[in-house]
Amino acid sequence: MKKLIETFQNIFRIEELRYKLLVTFWMLLAYRLGTYVTLPGVDPNMLEGSAQQAEGGIFGLINTFAGGAFARGSIFALGIMPYISASIVVQLMSLAVPSFQRLQKEGEDGRRKINQITRYLTIVITAVQSIGFLINLRTENPQAIISVTNPEVISNFMFMLSSVVVLTSSTMFVMWLGERITEKGIGNGISLIIMIGIIARLPEALVKEFNFKLGESGGGLVIFLVELAVLFAVIMVTILLVQGTRKIPVQYAKRIVGNRQYGGARQYIPLKVNAAGVMPIIFAQALMFIPSTIAQFFPDYETMQGVMGAFINPMGWVYNVTFATLIILFTYFYTAITVNANQIADEMKRNGGFIPGVKPGKSTADFIDNVMSRITLPGAFFLAFVAILPSLASIFNINSQFAQFYGGTSLLILVGVVLDTLQQVESHLMMRHYDGLMKSGRIKGRQTAGTSV
Repeated sequence: MKKLIETFQNIFRIEELRYKLLVTFWMLLAYRLGTYVTLPGVDPNMLEGSAQQAEGGIFGLINTFAGGAFARGSIFALGIMPYISASIVVQLMSLAVPSFQRLQKEGEDGRRKINQITRYLTIVITAVQSIGFLINLRTENPQAIISVTNPEVISNFMFMLSSVVVLTSSTMFVMWLGERITEKGIGNGISLIIMIGIIARLPEALVKEFNFKLGESGGGLVIFLVELAVLFAVIMVTILLVQGTRKIPVQYAKRIVGNRQYGGARQYIPLKVNAAGVMPIIFAQALMFIPSTIAQFFPDYETMQGVMGAFINPMGWVYNVTFATLIILFTYFYTAITVNANQIADEMKRNGGFIPGVKPGKSTADFIDNVMSRITLPGAFFLAFVAILPSLASIFNINSQFAQFYGGTSLLILVGVVLDTLQQVESHLMMRHYDGLMKSGRIKGRQTAGTSV
């Protein structure tokens, strides 16, 4: 305990780190306060329909990501997910559209242009999702729309127009907060905003599960304690999954791609089993929100609700199979973006590094690419399995809100973001020759390791 207190004192002794932490805190606080600001023209006391809708299903997950803002009819009801969706589209276009590929090769100037395109696309996506959200809000809570003159005019035009502007502006403000946290604070701002919304929902879910277990059909306090123990075990496994493997022994890598002659001291290839971290989960989840967005436009059409219903129920097999498949695909996609085998091979060659038995240059790049393809597969399947654990937890009579923390997007994002943020704090401490947060003095995050062999 004394060591931990000293470490926290060291954190606040570093002026730069102290400034970054305070900036991050105040910006996250501004976001949390904004989730309690209700849309103009909406009575917050008449949102029972949205509250019931957010109890479970895909809307419950959206509400979790938004930190409860969805159920409260807040100006931040859409959260940061429209920006995530826009980022996915732009990254996919970077692989298929030559003009975007050229922008990627233009360095910092190209990156700024891509970011600008992402912002414009975020505005379009947010505007569309805002209309769907408002139609759903009016359908579920018709009494919540405050009319001052003609109800039809207010609800059908002025209310919709003003609310779309407010929701779109608010999402852009949240995106700006995330970018400022990344630039001036500590950690990845967008990920931290998602994480803080998830954490805000945890106490409520825990209390509801506790009350449910103490009820007549809950199973009692012992079952609740067993659930907490299982949750702790899942968290430990998730930490190992997110951290992945820092370095892979060359001998093991050669067994992956085929036996070759090898001799000499043990050496390592700087690859990770889970190089993509939690980004595949975030990308896949953003796509899984599309059916619910479409369904919001047609609340009175039973056929549309039936078709989309299978993709809206997170506990159904259609949703989980689709979700798991998307995670596996995005794991390979994001790994291909973050781990450039040709770049690693070139840097190894420039620095005099090599893999014994493998020729430098293209042969080394092919070797690394083959290893990465093979070790990514079990990591992708494990990631997909953890992502669908909440549906398995619900089978054992666990409340749907609390079940979201038994793996799934919520837990993976929490663990991944916390590890990344702690790693940045750790790097500041180690750079000033202070002891780190862990006894080992090193916290593994999601960054790819160095390129030396």
